[in-house]
Amino acid sequence: MHYSFATPIVAAMLPDRFHSPDHVLRPLSMEDAENIFNGYAQDPEVSRYTIWAPHKRLSETKEFVATCISTPPELRRTYSVYDTKETSFRGLLSLRQIKPFHVEVGYVLARPWWGRGVMTDVLKTTVTLMLSQRECFRVSGICDMENIGSARVMEKAGLTREGVLRRYIVHPNVSSSPRDCFIYAAVK
Repeated sequence: MHYSFATPIVAAMLPDRFHSPDHVLRPLSMEDAENIFNGYAQDPEVSRYTIWAPHKRLSETKEFVATCISTPPELRRTYSVYDTKETSFRGLLSLRQIKPFHVEVGYVLARPWWGRGVMTDVLKTTVTLMLSQRECFRVSGICDMENIGSARVMEKAGLTREGVLRRYIVHPNVSSSPRDCFIYAAVK
């Protein structure tokens, strides 16, 4: 039997929109740009362990949103996270196709929602949804070794720390040199 690993499968695995017990995840749209800019993109605490600098202008956020929207959904999908009534913006969740059987998750949460279980709720649901798909065998995420909050979220969501990726990614708000990161994963 021959298997082809050239065809990405995220689009088939993920619905256009899904929900956790307390949140709605819907496709990112240009209408979200202002919520992102005002909610967290300008906040140096939120962006501390990201790969981008805090935004100074709404136009930067709009460029980011346009890039996300234009990325083919079989490569990456970015979701806006809202409360169940879709009245309160909380953050974003991104899913990236790493291999045909492996999806990597990334997320960012506005500071007023830190420590309230928002991203744990969203990530638990996402991991369960992904691993329920026949084609998906691995969901992973990384975080800077000093990003204790993100590490705890992944652990609470059921991902297991697999190790350290040395000099793996640049977090420009901390250092211009690549930094060590933890890698977490859930598998079936």
